[in-house]
Amino acid sequence: MWWRPIAVWAVSTVTMLVLAGILPDFQLQSDNGDSATRIAVTAALGAGAFGILSALVWPLLVRALLLVPALVLGLVVFFLNGGLLLFALAIVPDGRGEANPETAVVVAAVMSAVASATGGALAVRDDDAYRRRLYRLADRRRRRGSTGAGPSTPGTVFLQLDGVGHDVLRDAVNEDVMPTVGAWLGAGTHRLTAWRTDWSSQTGASQLGILHGSNYDVPAFRWYEKDTREIQVSNRPSSAAELQRRAIEHTGDGGLLTLDGASRGNLFSGGAEQVALVLSVAARRGKENRSRAGYFAYFSDPANAVRTALSFVAEVAREIGQSTRARLTRQRPRVGRGGLYPLIRAFATVVERDVVVAAVMGDMLAGRSSVYADLVAYDEVAHHSGPVSRDAQKVLARLDRSLALVAKVAEHAPRRYRIVVLSDHGQSPGETFRARYGLGLQDLVRAGCGLPVPRKARRTHSGAEARAAVRAALRRPVEEGGEKHRLASRRSEPIVLASGNLGLVSFPDVPHRMSKEEIDARHPALLTTLANHPGVGFLLVRSEEHGAVVLGARGAEIPLADLDERPGPLADFGAHAADAVRRTDSFPHTADIMVNSWYDPAEGEVLAFEEQIGSHGGLGGAQGHPFLLAPAVFSPPVSQGAELVGAQQVHHVLRRWLREGCGPQVPLDKFRHEPAPDASFTAATVTPQDESA
Repeated sequence: MWWRPIAVWAVSTVTMLVLAGILPDFQLQSDNGDSATRIAVTAALGAGAFGILSALVWPLLVRALLLVPALVLGLVVFFLNGGLLLFALAIVPDGRGEANPETAVVVAAVMSAVASATGGALAVRDDDAYRRRLYRLADRRRRRGSTGAGPSTPGTVFLQLDGVGHDVLRDAVNEDVMPTVGAWLGAGTHRLTAWRTDWSSQTGASQLGILHGSNYDVPAFRWYEKDTREIQVSNRPSSAAELQRRAIEHTGDGGLLTLDGASRGNLFSGGAEQVALVLSVAARRGKENRSRAGYFAYFSDPANAVRTALSFVAEVAREIGQSTRARLTRQRPRVGRGGLYPLIRAFATVVERDVVVAAVMGDMLAGRSSVYADLVAYDEVAHHSGPVSRDAQKVLARLDRSLALVAKVAEHAPRRYRIVVLSDHGQSPGETFRARYGLGLQDLVRAGCGLPVPRKARRTHSGAEARAAVRAALRRPVEEGGEKHRLASRRSEPIVLASGNLGLVSFPDVPHRMSKEEIDARHPALLTTLANHPGVGFLLVRSEEHGAVVLGARGAEIPLADLDERPGPLADFGAHAADAVRRTDSFPHTADIMVNSWYDPAEGEVLAFEEQIGSHGGLGGAQGHPFLLAPAVFSPPVSQGAELVGAQQVHHVLRRWLREGCGPQVPLDKFRHEPAPDASFTAATVTPQDESA
C-alpha cells in the first residue's frame, strides 16, 4: 500500500527523536536551541535522507565491496550504515543534525532495525499488500527471463537439513519443536521415509551421490591418495571440484539440476546453471568466479544487512552463554568451544541460513524448475553441543520457521512448487576417543608402529561443513599445502586421518594398498594393538590369503565373503554393515587400514576420532539414518517393505520425481563445462524473518 513507506518514515523519525533525547553525542538542533517543531522537521528530513540513501546508495556500496570477504562484510555493515547516516545528517539544511562516528553507528543500526521490523509487521498484517509485493517481484523476474506466462508444470525445491537424523526429526515433530513439518505430516501432504547412508556417512559422500548420482571412490571425509600423493578433503574447494568432475565422468551425466536448476550453499553444483555459495565453484580463481555473489544479493538491502548483523552478534553471545553454562555445570560429554567457534557457529546459524533461504525464495519467484539448497546450521551446533541438546533443538525450531517461510513464498510463485526436505546423514552422540582414553587415534597408531608419541598430540580439524563456507566467504580456501611438505619429509611414517568415528591409516612410501601380511612384517604389533583396543569396533584390511578381511578383538578375522553368515565384529552395526564395508573395499583409494570406532547399540553412542560430541562419518547409530520428507503426490521412494539404501539410490528417486513433475532432463552434453554462477537472484527483495536477534 502507498501508506506503508510513509508509516516506516514516520516510525524512523520518531526513533531518531528518541535517540537524540537519549544519546548525548547525537543532536537534531542548533547550539542555541530550536523549537520542538523545528527539531521534528530536522528529524523527519534526516530520516527521509537516510531512507533514500539506504535504498539508492547501499546496493552500490555493497557491489563495490563484493571482493571484500563476505564474513568481513557482515561485520562492517554497522560502519557502512553509520557512514550513510552521517552523510544524511550532513545534507540536512542548516546543519542541525550532528553525531560523532561511534554514535552514528548505533543510531543507524537502531533505525534500520526498527524500519525493517515496522515494514515487516505491516506486510504481515496486510496480507493483500504482502501478496501483491510477491506477485510484483515474480513478474519482475519473469520479465527478465521471458515474456510468457508461468510454466504449467510444477517445480521442485530440495532443502537439505544438514546432519538431521530421521529419529531427531521425528522426535522434534512429536515435541512440537518443528510445527511446520508436523503440520505437513499431520495433514498427510508429505511422507516421511528413513534411508541408510553408505559407510562414509558425511556430506561429501552423501551430497555427491544425491546430486551427481555417484559417490564411488569416496571412502571418507578426508583420505590420502597414493597415486597423486595428495590428501583429498571433501570441503576443500579444489577437492570438491575434482570429486564433482570424477562423478560426472563416472556416470556420464551432468547431475540432478541440469534442467533449469539452481544450487545454493552446497558442496557441489549438481549440474545447475545457476549456482551461488557452491564450494566446487569456489575453487576457480579470477573474476569469472562469482560463487559468492549470493552475499551481494542479500546484503544489498541495508535492512537485511543490519538485521543479520544484529542476529550474528546475538548468536555469538548466545553461544558464549551456552558454553559457559556447560562448563559451570560440568556437562559431559563436552568439547572446547572457544577460539573462533562462536563466530563460525553464528555464521552457520545466521548468515548462511539467511542468505541461502533468501536465494531459494528468489529462485522460486523466478520460476526455476529445480532448486537444491543446504542449510548447515544444525550440523555445526550438534557437533559441539550434541545431537539432542537444547542448543540443537533451538536451531531445529529456527530451521522449521525457514521452511514455513519457503512454503509461504511457494503460494505466490509463478508456478506450483513441491517442497522436498531431506538430510544427508544423521549424527551419533558420544564422547571423543581422546577424552575417554587420553590419547588420539594418531597416538595409538604411532605407538603400535613403535614410533614416539608426543605428549600433547595435535588435534584433528573438525569436519563441519560450516568451516568450508566460512573459508570460501573469507576467500581463503584451505589447500593444505603444509601437509604436502610434511608428507614429503616423513614419507616412512603412517598418515592418520579422521572422519568422525572413522579413521584411515595409510603408508605413503608404499605405492599400492598394503596387505595385512606386509603391515605385519613392517609393524608386527600395529594391527593387534588397534583391533584389541576397547575404543575400536573393527578394522578393514586386505589379506593376500583371504582377500579383504574384517579384524576384531581377540583375534577375530573374517573374510568379507563370510560376513553374512559370520558378522563377527560387525554384528552390532546392523544388517547393511557388511554390504557397506564390501563397497568401500572396492574403491581404488581405500586406505591401507580402515578403522571404525566402538559402537554401543543400546545407547547409540560412538567415539569420535575428532573433537566432536556429535559425529558422523562411519558406521554406528543415528549417523547412518537420515530422512527423506516428500509430498505424497510423488510416487513412493521404494516399494512397500523395501529400504532406501545409499545416496546413489536417493539420487535415482529424486530423478524420478523430477520426471514426474517436469519431464525429461537436459542431456549431459550441454553441461560439459562448469556451470556459470548466478549473481542476480533476488535474495535482497524477500528475506527470511529474523527470529534469533
